Amino acid sequence: MAEASRWHRGGTPQHKPHYGREVEIRTTLQELLLYLIFLVNLCILSFGMVNPHMYYLNKVMSSLFLDTSVGGDERTNFKSIRSITDFWKFMEGPLLEGLYWDSWYNSEKLYDLKNSSRIYYENILLGVPRVRQLKVRNNTCKVYSSFQSLMSECYDRYTSGNEDLSEFGLKQDTEWTYSAPRTNSPWHWGFVGVYQNGGYMFTLSKLKSETKTKFINLRLNSWITRGTRVIFIDFSLYNANVNLFCIIRLVAEFPATGGILTSWQFYSVKLLRYVSYYDYFIASCEITFCIFLIVFTTQEIKNINEFKYAYFKSIWNWLELLLLALCFVAVFLNSYCIIQVFLLLGKLLKNTEEYSDFYFLAYWHIYYNNIIAITIFFAWIKIFKFISFNKTMSQLSSTLSRCIKDIVGFAIMFFIIFFAYAQLGFLVFGSQVDDFSTFHNSIFAQFRIVLGDFNFAGIQQANRILGPIYFITFIFFVFFVLLNMFLAIINDTYSEVKADYSIGRRPDFELGKMIKESYHNVLEKLNLRKPQKDEDKKNMKSGDLAEQARREGFDENEIQSAERMKKWKARLEKKYYSTEIQDDYQPVTQQEFRELFLYAVELEKELHYVSLKLNRVMRKVSALQY
Repeated sequence: MAEASRWHRGGTPQHKPHYGREVEIRTTLQELLLYLIFLVNLCILSFGMVNPHMYYLNKVMSSLFLDTSVGGDERTNFKSIRSITDFWKFMEGPLLEGLYWDSWYNSEKLYDLKNSSRIYYENILLGVPRVRQLKVRNNTCKVYSSFQSLMSECYDRYTSGNEDLSEFGLKQDTEWTYSAPRTNSPWHWGFVGVYQNGGYMFTLSKLKSETKTKFINLRLNSWITRGTRVIFIDFSLYNANVNLFCIIRLVAEFPATGGILTSWQFYSVKLLRYVSYYDYFIASCEITFCIFLIVFTTQEIKNINEFKYAYFKSIWNWLELLLLALCFVAVFLNSYCIIQVFLLLGKLLKNTEEYSDFYFLAYWHIYYNNIIAITIFFAWIKIFKFISFNKTMSQLSSTLSRCIKDIVGFAIMFFIIFFAYAQLGFLVFGSQVDDFSTFHNSIFAQFRIVLGDFNFAGIQQANRILGPIYFITFIFFVFFVLLNMFLAIINDTYSEVKADYSIGRRPDFELGKMIKESYHNVLEKLNLRKPQKDEDKKNMKSGDLAEQARREGFDENEIQSAERMKKWKARLEKKYYSTEIQDDYQPVTQQEFRELFLYAVELEKELHYVSLKLNRVMRKVSALQY
């Protein structure tokens, strides 16, 4: 199979003496069927991990904790928090109401809580929520000398070097003393910084009244200070009805500029993987996936040993290696997640009075889902490798391969202009327009402008002179000039490929013919189609050849073009290669001139090829003489 698979690896077929062309194509077809089985298994495996209830659970929880307004103020919720006063209102209002559900809607006692809280009556609160903050030290930045008389304190942005580790406030509980970070928990990437673990933290109580008293005590004793840079609110839920864990993190960042920026993370994951019969079916698909991975890896190792450096000349082989690497990463992450759940789940559920850190498990599970998503994407892209026998796919691949040099040259020119405009927009509008607030935001904003999504009013308001000039020149040069140049490169190359196909220079689509022949043979064996004799095939006239060409998938324009080429060639040979002198003059039409030109181009290519061969022979002869 390794030797036969060379036919579809993007280059010319390399025959072995003991391999016939038909055997090679049949082997390729078998490899295609085997890969389709692998692809179906991978689809079942990936979609089996996705539950539609994940979205609904995230939607319900986000609506409860993000959209619920503070009592007496319908405009203030977690999303709209902009001051410390609003933050404490949220903590003592919507957060408490969302975490503690003590009774049914008619004020009757809920079913047996068993020392746990149930959010929306169906979601068990695992352990107790935790609140922690990270601070920076005073004098981490320098006040300019002219302003030292006005202010003596300076709190810089958060970094691990600027972090405050000292006690403050009442200095008696964990919320006033620093706790070292855990090594296995990932850092958090926020809007204005990357935050490590640890900090000043405390856990909430099982009782709503005690938690509210705790919040009031922290607020009165100024737990949030000028050095506070971020506060995390973490808790986890489990819904047994759909077997899903929901890990929630609410983040309030306090930038050095003042104010508060809020963000959130809702991760619904399936940590208990094997519960129902369907889960065990998914487990069998995982085992099958590993078997396929071993087989494909062994095959590629044999191919590398056989073809050496020539193996890496094909883009399909690089795609194969990338796909195998992604599969191995997915297997590793899946194994790691299963082992961590097995080791940590019992410990996290054992003590209901402490915070259960499921964020670590959810974080790596989300990474595993992302790797699987990327893997299945490239697995579908690999289908193009097998269906390249199709005429349309061959035209597409030929067009891209021919114009790749022109596209690379165009891309260099395009991105020079594009990044120049991005830097201009960032420097001119970055301080006032959100789309240009950072350099990478400016880049994506320009891509959106190309697609028609832009905020011209904000650009014009930021700078009434440079704003319209920037917008008009960007649209003209990038949208009207550069993009149309790109389309012209593709269109011109595609026209050349179509012209080559129209005069007969096309790949031999033998795999497609074999599929059709196999299909017709099956129909004949089932008596659903009359068999065609060999004599009839040999005695086919030109009309029958045209009809067969139509059945094989050639369009009418190509058939007519081929017939005109045949007639024109016969006329050309009669006119210019005849021994008799032709007195009558017959002008050449534009279509005939185009066909003659293309024919001359092909002849030039063949002559160039023959010339190269002759030069090689002459060099070898000269080497033998000396």
